[in-house]
Amino acid sequence: MSGHDHHAHGHGHGHAHGHAHGHGHDHGHGGHDHAHVARDAASARAIGIAALLTGGFMVVEVVGGLVSGSLALIADAGHMLTDFAALAMAWLAFRVGRAARTYGFDRLSVMAAFVNGLALFVVAAWIVIEAIGRLRAPHPIDGWTMFAVATAGLLVNLLSFWVLSRGDRGNLNLRAALLHVLGDLLGSAGAILAALVIVLTAWTPIDPILSVVVSVLILRAGWRVVRESAHILLEGTPEGFDAPAIAADLAAAVPGVLAVRHLHAWSISESRPMVTLEAVVVAGADADAARLAIKARLAETFGFDHATVETCTEGAEPQQLPCAAVAHK
Repeated sequence: MSGHDHHAHGHGHGHAHGHAHGHGHDHGHGGHDHAHVARDAASARAIGIAALLTGGFMVVEVVGGLVSGSLALIADAGHMLTDFAALAMAWLAFRVGRAARTYGFDRLSVMAAFVNGLALFVVAAWIVIEAIGRLRAPHPIDGWTMFAVATAGLLVNLLSFWVLSRGDRGNLNLRAALLHVLGDLLGSAGAILAALVIVLTAWTPIDPILSVVVSVLILRAGWRVVRESAHILLEGTPEGFDAPAIAADLAAAVPGVLAVRHLHAWSISESRPMVTLEAVVVAGADADAARLAIKARLAETFGFDHATVETCTEGAEPQQLPCAAVAHK
C-alpha cells in the first residue's frame, strides 16, 4: 500500500473507528471536566458580551461616520466588523462544541472565518479607493462629532477588554479575542487623535490617511484569517506538527513499542487536532496497554485529545494481527 493509500485509509478507518469504537477509551474524562466546562461557559459568556458590545458600537460608528463625514470612523467600523466576526465565531465555537461535537458542525466556525476573511479584502479595497478620492477632493468633516464617537468607541472597547480579561486566560479563543479588542482600542485612539487634529488645525487629509492605515490592518487580519482557515479546510497538518519527532518519542517512551509509522495529523477546527497512526508492538507485549499508553502520551505531551491508534505485532502469534498483514493488505 502506498503512503497516499494509507493516508486515505487513515482518514476513512480512523474516522469510523474513532467514532464507532473509540469513545469508550479515547476520552477518559474525570472530575476535572466539570471545571473545564464551567471555565468554557464563563469564557463563552465573556466573548458573547464582547461580541454584542463590538457589534452594537460598530453600527454607531457607521452612523457617526456618515453624519460627521469621517471616513476614518467608517474604516474603524470595518475594523470592528472583523473583530465582531471573530468574536461571534469564537462564541459559536463554544456553543457548537457543547451542543454537538460532530465533524461538520465543528467546521462551521472555520468555514465562516474563511468567508469573513475574503469579505475583509472587499471592505479594505473600498476604504482605500474612497480614501484616494477624498485626498484628491477633500470632504468637510465635523471634528467634534468624530471626536465624540471615537471617544465613545474607546470606552466601549475598554469595557469589552475588561469583560474578556475576567474569563479563562488559558483559553485560546479568549486570548485571541483579547488581541482583537486591543486592536480596536488602538483604532479608536487613532480616530481620537485624527479628530483632534481636524478640530485644532482643520487639516482634513488626516482622516483619509488614517483610513488607509486602518485598511492595512484589515487586510493583514483578512489575510491571516483566510490563510489559517484554508489550511484547516484543506486538512493541513497542525502548526508545529513534527511526525518523525513524535514517532521517535512514542517508540522511546511507550514500553513494548518498536516503531510508529503511517502517522498522519490534521485539524477539524483550530482547537481540535486529530491524529492517526500504526504502532509496531514487540511480540509478547500487551497491544491494548500500548495503544492506551500511546493515546495518553499524545494527549499529555502533544495535545492530541482525539487519536486513532492501530497496532500490529512483530513476529505475531497466529491469533495476533501480524505487521506484514497490515502493511500489505
